[in-house]
Amino acid sequence: MSNFESINLKSLLIFINVYELKNFSLVARREGVSASQVSRVIHNLEDALGHQLFYRNTRAIIPTESGNLFINHARAMALNFHDAQQALSERLLEPSGLARINAPVFFGQKHIAPALANLSERYPELDIELTLTDDYIDPMKDASDVIFRIGTLNDSSLRARIVGEQSYHLTASPKYIQKYGVPKKPEDLVTHKCLVYSGSSGPNRWYFRQPEGLWVHCPITPTLSSNNAESLLTAALNGMGIVLFPDWLIADSLSEGKLVKLFTEIDSSINTETQTIAAIYPNARHPSLNARAIIDYYIDVFGSPLYWQL
Repeated sequence: MSNFESINLKSLLIFINVYELKNFSLVARREGVSASQVSRVIHNLEDALGHQLFYRNTRAIIPTESGNLFINHARAMALNFHDAQQALSERLLEPSGLARINAPVFFGQKHIAPALANLSERYPELDIELTLTDDYIDPMKDASDVIFRIGTLNDSSLRARIVGEQSYHLTASPKYIQKYGVPKKPEDLVTHKCLVYSGSSGPNRWYFRQPEGLWVHCPITPTLSSNNAESLLTAALNGMGIVLFPDWLIADSLSEGKLVKLFTEIDSSINTETQTIAAIYPNARHPSLNARAIIDYYIDVFGSPLYWQL
């Protein structure tokens, strides 16, 4: 009959060492005990589990099938204890040293950079390196502690915390509306001046969806296309045309009345899949203390709901 309550971490670590070294004497020297003590620990562990873990003879220590089965569980338990110990130890520490943050250019300018001063004040031992780029960043290869990414998060190998969902709004300035009028439906856009973001994958496609309906692509011919969102926003504010932009980019212009929402009864987007804002960190069981502090800080800054969606 098994007696799991009598198993402790020390016996698990000795079992793991015996499994890997296949020699009681080598494990004894590593642990600073006698070979007979190692043998006794393994014997007591076998009694507690109710299974023989090793075949023993004068020449070798050979794992049994039960030993081969138990090793993965023993390693997992030892690793979980180590992680718990590390997490508790880090609570006594303060984020420090170099912390590298990566974000899309305009999102970083509007929502990451303005909050850096308070982040630095909260963690004065932290040295921050901010890189803004719209290029794809691979957290497995690129040297970044935290990567803010916007898009469809469907890579299960990535470690991420979801900040929130991104929404899009079709907008125009009061100056444009006064001169050209308000389109009543997506099909009307063919007669209007449209300003379209064009990235490495080409011009954005504009999609619209009635409540409970399916996304429908609306073909348009841009009056202006650009790979710079700020330039398109400036043009829209000056009355040049209509833009379809994410909420975080135009929230202040909408609240100040510099832009006006169009098609308020239907959804609009540049993608038919949900677009999320996420904080990505290197693929580890747990984010580093620096990464965790930065992510927690920005999630608190962004709020729930996200402050630009209020």
